[in-house]
Amino acid sequence: MSVLDIDNYPLQKEIDLIIKLALEVHKNRGAGFLEIVYKNAMSYEFDEHDFLCHREKEFDIKYKKVILNHKIYADFVLYEKVIVKIKAKQGGIAEENLAQTINYLKVSRCKVGLIFNFAAAKLQIKRVVF
Repeated sequence: MSVLDIDNYPLQKEIDLIIKLALEVHKNRGAGFLEIVYKNAMSYEFDEHDFLCHREKEFDIKYKKVILNHKIYADFVLYEKVIVKIKAKQGGIAEENLAQTINYLKVSRCKVGLIFNFAAAKLQIKRVVF
């Protein structure tokens, strides 16, 4: 029997709850809708379960000593530590989605990113720890 290194899986309890809700949304709606449908469904689930959640949270992008004019908007930020990115894209979770999530984690100082792709028959999940 091995002991789980909690540093490699931060916020495991919270992540498990978020994944459970995403699975519920996918089970209920299935594949084939636009991203906005899944975002609205996830927002409903987060509200129903009293999650500390911000939708479309805005973050400044700092470059050297200045704040750039363009901002980023995370689909969801939960517990002030987890970024959730919603996709509904054929072909799976792309490298660009992973790179974007890593950049969101850097800018936001969040610890974990979750990417959910609702386009397939089985929900696709990617966890990013930064």
